[in-house]
Amino acid sequence: MRIFLAGASGAIGRPLVPALVAAGHRVTGMTRRERAAERIREDGAEAVICDVFDPEALEVAVGAARPDVVVHQVTSFPTVLEPRKKGLFDTHNRVRREGTRNLIAAARAAGATRFVAQSIAFVYASVGGPVKTEDDPVAEGAGGEFGATLDAALELERQVLGVDGLEGLALRFGAFYGPGTSYAADGHQASEVRRRRFPIVGDGAGITSFIQVADGAAATVAACERGAPGIYNVCDSDPAALREWLPVYAEALGAKRPLRVPKLVVRAVAGEPAVILTTTMRGASNRKAIGALGWEPRYPSWRQGFFEALG
Repeated sequence: MRIFLAGASGAIGRPLVPALVAAGHRVTGMTRRERAAERIREDGAEAVICDVFDPEALEVAVGAARPDVVVHQVTSFPTVLEPRKKGLFDTHNRVRREGTRNLIAAARAAGATRFVAQSIAFVYASVGGPVKTEDDPVAEGAGGEFGATLDAALELERQVLGVDGLEGLALRFGAFYGPGTSYAADGHQASEVRRRRFPIVGDGAGITSFIQVADGAAATVAACERGAPGIYNVCDSDPAALREWLPVYAEALGAKRPLRVPKLVVRAVAGEPAVILTTTMRGASNRKAIGALGWEPRYPSWRQGFFEALG
């Protein structure tokens, strides 16, 4: 198949380009930087330099590729997370809303029949059991900076699933770890853990679902090739509470054990979203993706992946 990959130089895009090429697909990777374009070409794909916020240029770029499938892996996550900084995720949220709309329009104009997009697995409402399926309620309209980010992800999903004649698949990825991510050994979260600035908050009961980036790329290849339109949780098979995974992550980094801090302290310093993520967040089940996409993670648990594949 011909596949147009927007966001080919991102955390998932980098391992995804060679994975798609190895699977026999003809790939055009989109990036905004010539240096990244060189790497895309080295990995065996064609490269195009374009901005997702330029709809006219985007339509030309996608049209020239004549894709069967368009993959949306464009993000704009800040390199350093500053929880109190207003508008921290504004550009990223714009990518989810406006960028998705532009890319879908270009895909339709080019005659693509399938559209695969990156969403997030921490959209689930903090009610009920600790691990959620794609049918469980989401935390829509939560308000604030965190709520705006969740709403933007859900808006992306509505756009992807709501286009006649285009098979839309939204992949709700768990927290990325591996090369080029915040949890890589040289990433921001790793730095915070080494400085003991990433504590276990309160009871540390917030559940995180992780995904190593190469496993996320493999799931995306599968979603390009098969699977019914819809939403899929793409994460490993071991959702875990903060109090369980954070000490293991610190050990993998060779760092000291994380401190324990009361919720009220974290609320004052980092805000309510940090408390939600660390104490009440729900994890995600990958059973649908494993069954329907014929995919299975190479690293079924962060317990193995943290020591073998942090990057």
